[in-house]
Amino acid sequence: MRNIAITGASGFVGQSLIKHFEAQGFQVTPIKRGTLQDINELSKIIEKSDVVINLAGANIINRWTQEYKKLLYSSRIDTTKSLIKAFEQAQNKPKLFISTSAVGIYNNSLVHDENSEKLGDDFLANLCKDWESTALQAHDLGIRTAIFRFGIVLGSDGGALQKMLTPFKLGVGGTIGDGKQAFSFIHIEDLIRAYDFLIQQENLGGIFNLTAPTPTTNKGLTKALGATLHRPTFLPVPTFMLNIIFSEGAKVLTDGQSAIPQKLLDNGFEFRHKNIEETIASLLG
Repeated sequence: MRNIAITGASGFVGQSLIKHFEAQGFQVTPIKRGTLQDINELSKIIEKSDVVINLAGANIINRWTQEYKKLLYSSRIDTTKSLIKAFEQAQNKPKLFISTSAVGIYNNSLVHDENSEKLGDDFLANLCKDWESTALQAHDLGIRTAIFRFGIVLGSDGGALQKMLTPFKLGVGGTIGDGKQAFSFIHIEDLIRAYDFLIQQENLGGIFNLTAPTPTTNKGLTKALGATLHRPTFLPVPTFMLNIIFSEGAKVLTDGQSAIPQKLLDNGFEFRHKNIEETIASLLG
């Protein structure tokens, strides 16, 4: 399988995957936003693709106005519906479809593996449910289909970590609220390796948590950042301030889900970055 098409290719994860796959000799085709609205054109790309990776979606960390919530929904669900229509139309269907979701689908009271039925019932959880059910229609078309439920993706040259670093470097970093909320994360290197793994393991499909084996808390993240950067971490960020800035979107930062990648582990995947201390030291040390 040497031809890969990617939606959401301009984002941090998309750019990282393109760089990786092209270095491995794959032919990578970014699917542009306009193409997603032209099913005939999209089908032509699909027919030439062995693997389709769906990463499209507006940035979840933002102020959730009613208008922005519509964008969060449409940028994920409508994009995925377009891909399903293109799959239906394509004479040659891809061998593998990997779509995206988030551990935000779970409630925040337990530690979850992929068999957990304790799902959340807020906007983010319901968005993930609809996103996944739409993507899984590809399976009904005979396409091997996987859903990657992302934790927070940490990398040195983009993504969430870059947004966190400035206050810590200035010595004013700290926990969010009491810091007890769960923080499930994955090193960008392990995330990329999980895509490689699934492409190679032709018998695998379904739901996968893309998180490090040892989830932490916001306090654990804060301590790891402080230790690696040699900066104090005693100034907590009040929850009410985040509510003012992000409105309902603050829940992404103030709530958290604890998830473990049991399915990857059971199938022999070996993480290189198993806990938050190793991960932060690898990225910033």
